Amino acid sequence: MKNKIIYLDNASTTKVYPEVVNEMNKYLLIDYGNPGSPNKMGEDALKVINECRKKIANELGCKDKEIIFTSGVTESNNLALYGIVNANKDKSKNKILISKIEHSSIYEPAMELKNKGYVVKEISVNTNGLLNIDELEKEVDDKTLIVSIIHGNNEIGVLQNLSKMGKLCKKKGVIFHADCAQSFGKVKIKAKDFGIDILSACAHKIHGPKGVGLLFIREGIEIKHLMLGGGQEKGMRPGTENVAGIAGFTKAFEIIAKIDKNKIKDLRDYFMEELEMIGGKINGSKEERLYNNVNVCFNGFDADEIVLKLSLKGVICSSRSACLSKQMGENRVLSAIGLNEKDINGSLRFVLSEFNKKKDIDEVIFELSKLVKV
Repeated sequence: MKNKIIYLDNASTTKVYPEVVNEMNKYLLIDYGNPGSPNKMGEDALKVINECRKKIANELGCKDKEIIFTSGVTESNNLALYGIVNANKDKSKNKILISKIEHSSIYEPAMELKNKGYVVKEISVNTNGLLNIDELEKEVDDKTLIVSIIHGNNEIGVLQNLSKMGKLCKKKGVIFHADCAQSFGKVKIKAKDFGIDILSACAHKIHGPKGVGLLFIREGIEIKHLMLGGGQEKGMRPGTENVAGIAGFTKAFEIIAKIDKNKIKDLRDYFMEELEMIGGKINGSKEERLYNNVNVCFNGFDADEIVLKLSLKGVICSSRSACLSKQMGENRVLSAIGLNEKDINGSLRFVLSEFNKKKDIDEVIFELSKLVKV
């Protein structure tokens, strides 16, 4: 495997499609005007952004004006949570509900709000990683301001039933936010049909550029901006828009919608079977799962050591979310589904893409089997 790279860290980031690079280059090298400038180049740039907004809104089943572009899901999630809290005029509504397996860009703001006096409840998940709907329904009351749930988990890939949660929140008159960083473009999502009020997504999980994302805000939902500036993106996200990034995001979204997802799912299932053959135990539901995610535990082994040794062989994977790797703290997600310390320390994440082939998986199994021999 010398000089060959088998990239299986696609939950962290993805290889950008060449077509996306070509699309972005048009707005980096030729049509590079500022969308806020009162000249033809500026007007052309603004037109590009609005066309992209329209294309994405059409796929989400919402209005163009309900989409704002951001720098990514971390910004979108922070804007969703803090924006709702800061706009809240009914001080009796001081309760925030999240799941126990949220991404850090929801969990950490929620904990900060808890320190400021908000009541934050973490809804449990079962051993498969699926949210306890009965518990959620019990906790949603007239004091609840917002429910924020991750759709496709960034570590174990488990998919939650957004439609069921959305209908529950709508019935109770509570704002529902969905973090769709991992699922956007991979799973068909119709925001309003699902009862979603606010939705976060980004480009670099679907072979688009890093540093660009979006926030869907349903018309009628009041969110207070976090920054002041030039009033761009309806004042929600001031600053010169990333035209090339937005164009690249939209192009990536168009391309990934057309790929054969079942082919990747079949390869994922084959991979899981092979991992179990060499002693691995799959973390999270095998059925309610993103088509490209595999999270596996080799109890008693050091996952960080395995990740390093595999990378030296050209296999790129991870042992935790990229957003947690620098913190090296407790793994909340794996703890929430009941894994003990040994299980957690021995857990690896492999996330496939359309660029992976069966021979790649066979090579990974060959190298991994040498590292997890008892």
